[in-house]
Amino acid sequence: MPLRFLIIVENLPVPLDRRVWQEACALRDAGHDVTVICPQMRGYTTPFEVLEGITIYRHWITDEAKGIKGFLGEYASALWGEFACALKAWRTKGFDVVHLCNPPDLLFLVALPFKLLAGVKVIFDVHDLWPEMFEAKFGRRGLLYWAVRIAERCTLAMADTVMATNQSVLAAVKQRGRKADDEVFIVRTAPNKLNTLLPEDPVLKKGRTHLVGYIGVMGNADGVNYLIEAARHIVHTRKRTDVQFLLMGSGPEHAELIKLRDALGLAAFVDMPGRVSNEFLFTGLKTMDLGVACDPINDYNDHCTMNKTLEYMAFGKAQVMFGTREGRFSAGEAARYVMENSAEQLGDAILGLLDDPAERERLGRIGYERLTTELCWEKSVEQLLATYARATR
Repeated sequence: MPLRFLIIVENLPVPLDRRVWQEACALRDAGHDVTVICPQMRGYTTPFEVLEGITIYRHWITDEAKGIKGFLGEYASALWGEFACALKAWRTKGFDVVHLCNPPDLLFLVALPFKLLAGVKVIFDVHDLWPEMFEAKFGRRGLLYWAVRIAERCTLAMADTVMATNQSVLAAVKQRGRKADDEVFIVRTAPNKLNTLLPEDPVLKKGRTHLVGYIGVMGNADGVNYLIEAARHIVHTRKRTDVQFLLMGSGPEHAELIKLRDALGLAAFVDMPGRVSNEFLFTGLKTMDLGVACDPINDYNDHCTMNKTLEYMAFGKAQVMFGTREGRFSAGEAARYVMENSAEQLGDAILGLLDDPAERERLGRIGYERLTTELCWEKSVEQLLATYARATR
């Protein structure tokens, strides 16, 4: 029976958030009515539109948080906007299920009135373990950290079913939320319908032999500073002037990272264009010789499935990464791992692969085969629909 779904996501707009957009499209393809609430940011500022049959409400939000004050302001403005949009969606056509995509774990406050007063079902889609994310972002605990832990518990308690992105997140939410086995599902993130047929663009190499790429968010938990320091090691210490770097993406630390790049004398070697179009992104992925996942090893990143890792695999690219637990699971034998947070070791591993084209080709082939068989999006869709069936039975 067709149902009406309301998906709420706070940290990225759709369709930029590929996981959420793919989930919305999968539900639409299954015959359901889908509405998404998301923030106005990163070029997606239209307050209301219907895109590919999916209704989208976008709300105003403050700039992405850097400190505690910004953190509180961002989430307060988001909750206000989300609730206002949820009321609009309810008055327009209603909804049977609310799908909450964290972070943060405060979205239960938006869903709570509809659950209590109208009996809507709630699904908690755990993209990140928020307490670990908070600690990695601010580097300390305190009263606000424990408030974050309480918010996580409240969301888990209210959810009829829970979706986890990987096995380690599944284990954590089962323990913290005391959920039964049939209440928790793994719905892995996997790229879908990426345009891998675009031609390479040698201009991106700026006349150098190799192109090393990074794609993703540039925040203080993403480790892009390690990659810039690795570039310094490659260029200034190892005296390699045949390597160009292309770091695609934006985030709250983008401006500071550009300052770091320039202070290290790397402006000619490291391009940082910020947010780019899909065409530019896919061309960059096609052209690069290898990708880098520089998210440092810590309790937070150990639980994260990184989109960048899977997108490198989709384009058949070898990669170098810090050896986070879930990063090693996702990439398997398709990557070279650096097992401590060291920019110098990261740089040496990059050079090791650049100087071994046969190994790069082998790792890229392994990654592509793993993604298109074991980790493909079609398998995730099966689990997604099973999650909804359990919540609405």
